[in-house]
Amino acid sequence: MDSEKLEMILQPELNANLFDNISFTGIFRIRADMNDNLEPGKQAQSSISPLSRRILISDNIDAELREFYFDSFLNDTAIRLGKQQVVWGQADGLKVLDVINPQSFREFILDEFVDSRIPLWMINTETSLGNDTQLQILWIPDTTYQYLPVGGSYTFTTSRLIPQAPEGYDVVLNKENRPKNLFNDSDIGVKLSSFYKGWDVTFNYLYHYKDSAVLYRSITANTVTINPEYERTHLIGGTLSNAFGDYTLRSEFGYSTDNYYVTHNTSSINGIEKSEEASFVIGLDYSGLTDSFLSIQIFQSLLIDNVKSLSRSKVENTITFLAERTFVNETFKFETLLIHSMDDGDGVIRSKLKYEYLDNLNFWLGANIFYGHSDGFYGQFNNRDNVYLGFEWGF
Repeated sequence: MDSEKLEMILQPELNANLFDNISFTGIFRIRADMNDNLEPGKQAQSSISPLSRRILISDNIDAELREFYFDSFLNDTAIRLGKQQVVWGQADGLKVLDVINPQSFREFILDEFVDSRIPLWMINTETSLGNDTQLQILWIPDTTYQYLPVGGSYTFTTSRLIPQAPEGYDVVLNKENRPKNLFNDSDIGVKLSSFYKGWDVTFNYLYHYKDSAVLYRSITANTVTINPEYERTHLIGGTLSNAFGDYTLRSEFGYSTDNYYVTHNTSSINGIEKSEEASFVIGLDYSGLTDSFLSIQIFQSLLIDNVKSLSRSKVENTITFLAERTFVNETFKFETLLIHSMDDGDGVIRSKLKYEYLDNLNFWLGANIFYGHSDGFYGQFNNRDNVYLGFEWGF
């Protein structure tokens, strides 16, 4: 049995009221991993804008300004200015609308979302329109995109995402061509939320660069060259939820005008096919059992255009199941999350037992188990099952 990581994190947080209607929040993180298996060496951060990059103190120690923002009010408008996270959507373990902040895949999807999201510099305004209706407008000039470590424990290998070179060919991977213009390359987001006859309803719109680079391919002689480019898309969607006694029904929908996928068609000029995509999640939560919570979700992704020979199916279905239970006056909490691809037959089981010893001191023990064939999105890590333990002390 190998040790994958031995990590220590120091995360000081400062909250201050500066003036009558201005407050400040700052979160700084220093992280040291003695094993250095997740990100061996000093990793390039070419997909991340300079103002959002971590400071790489050594091969296994980094420092990062996680969040740094000011809050203020102007009449009925709340304004948050600075580096922050914005969460859209309601899905557990899967993302449809929660794409404002890009994701770090340092530990694949095993990190909590609050830790794997990469905070962005932006202006975030929320205005009350009356009648339980709010309007949120985001301007995001930060051109930071998802982070994929190279050579680490969770480097992607599946042909669903990574172009595969023919036998006998060399592969050249060029640096990402990251957008850098402050204004022209900004993302814009709008969310309208309301409460109507017991239903929480939102309408969401995001004009943005897809956080995953499109891996365009070119072949010359015995060399395959991969040129990562970022492409724009419009995301239109919304959420709908309501509680019925012990049950809560949740739904989330998203439609992207331009998505890009690796194709196995050898006659393709650049190895990429484009299609519109519709995705949705329907979830049902149950809290009728004492000290327990159960949730099931069905996720579906549908490609609209008639594209062929893709590395993924035209329709993909995923199901999740979450179970939580507390014990001994809520000092112990056990949770298990299953994510299963109904098309590929692979998935991951994540279990965790947490013990709240004191209000500011928690211990936990957990395990992550991958299964499925090695070319699946989850199955590519079927040799990365792990058991972990840790503690968190606040002071």
